[in-house]
Amino acid sequence: MSTFLSHQNLPTDFSLITEAEAEAIQKLEPILNQENSQLKLVAANNEQMAIPDSVCVVLRQVVQAMASGKNVSIVTYNPELTTQQAADLLNVSRPYLIKLLEQGELPYILVGTHRRVKFDDLIKYKQQRNIKRRQLLNELIAESQELGFYD
Repeated sequence: MSTFLSHQNLPTDFSLITEAEAEAIQKLEPILNQENSQLKLVAANNEQMAIPDSVCVVLRQVVQAMASGKNVSIVTYNPELTTQQAADLLNVSRPYLIKLLEQGELPYILVGTHRRVKFDDLIKYKQQRNIKRRQLLNELIAESQELGFYD
């Protein structure tokens, strides 16, 4: 399974996080960012266990986002997604996703008669799509400025 961490700069719902929790998150952030420190989990019975580096990376990202007042969602995905799951992740309709697959815009594999999209391929496509959108938007802004639409 892959883990996809995303955070959006949305207003924090302060009813979900108490003031004490917000203060603890602020104090936790610099501790997690200390270099060469091995984080440990201490259970109620004082049993200790080192936290794996991969978990620390996600924990740092979550705490950093929360300390900045961002909402956080962590979503786990199987390595291969159904077309509906892939469409949901791209925020497009399933028929549109099928069109992308058939046009070769996005690779897929067949499992029996069902199409599956690899999670990594989907994330790469989404990143490339976002880069193209930004470039086109910048070009549009530049043309609009040249035509005098912005003063």
